[in-house]
Amino acid sequence: MSGKNLRIVFMGTPDFAAGVLQKLLDCSYQIVGVITAPDKPAGRGQQMHQSSVKVLAAKNGLTVLQPLNLKDEDFQSELRALQADLFIVVAFRMLPESVWSMPPLGTFNLHASLLPQYRGAAPINWAIINGEKETGVTTFFIEKEIDTGNIIEQNHTEIAPSMTAGELHDVLLELGAELVCSTVEKIASGTASVIDQSTLIHSKLKDAPKLYKETCRILFDRPAKETYDLIRGLSPYPTAWCKIQGIDQNVRQFKLYNASLTEITCQPHSTIMHHSEGLLFPCTDHYLLITELQPEGKRRMSYKDFLAGNTLEGCTISKD
Repeated sequence: MSGKNLRIVFMGTPDFAAGVLQKLLDCSYQIVGVITAPDKPAGRGQQMHQSSVKVLAAKNGLTVLQPLNLKDEDFQSELRALQADLFIVVAFRMLPESVWSMPPLGTFNLHASLLPQYRGAAPINWAIINGEKETGVTTFFIEKEIDTGNIIEQNHTEIAPSMTAGELHDVLLELGAELVCSTVEKIASGTASVIDQSTLIHSKLKDAPKLYKETCRILFDRPAKETYDLIRGLSPYPTAWCKIQGIDQNVRQFKLYNASLTEITCQPHSTIMHHSEGLLFPCTDHYLLITELQPEGKRRMSYKDFLAGNTLEGCTISKD
């Protein structure tokens, strides 16, 4: 059987999931329903915001369900009525067994790492934060424990030394969309062979937990390479940030988007310096060159635009 004959329900919420859904639509797969997060207020005006997946689904005239509770009997009844053969999950909530066990061909998930490494909510960010040189995407059948099900397929890719989380996101989206289509075809034809994740665990597992604001704060109390990886692993979202104490003792908050490594050594408690190619922030061994930043309450800007009317010369990193 061809995957084009399957009735598929797609579950997802953010841009990453929307990109995969678009690929399925482009390849003429039969999407009989889309499950996504409920609309929620966002922004300064608290206008109701629709998920990227909902916007795409509505544009293509697809049936959309937005349950508050995945265990709700009315929702599950609507889901069963779609008579899907297969569920596909990309960047969505944890599903109850009563949902993922529903379709006869099962439910599979696309995860943006090479499982079993980097199970969790933020695998793209953590791979870069930890200085990995390789990552990839994995499709696997969902089971009770999150991100632990039997692996169907994987695709690998290198992480370039200067790559940001945003750039890696785009690479993995393309790889992942192709992998989802390949996995659908294997499941439809009955040729999908699976691998138990436990057989691939040969070293300590690295997790990818959700990122919170305090996780993203940089105190510049690490070597420059670790700090650099943290900045690029959080760029452009949720974004690294720090507090800077001025010569006048006032403290301001800054988001940091782009940086470069230098060979310029620094002493403990050194101050920030201006440079022809950026702003030199002291780490524990070398200065890190900050090239793009955003002062609190201002727009994101290059260091040149910032220095046109501001200075950080002689300022220090606030630890408070």
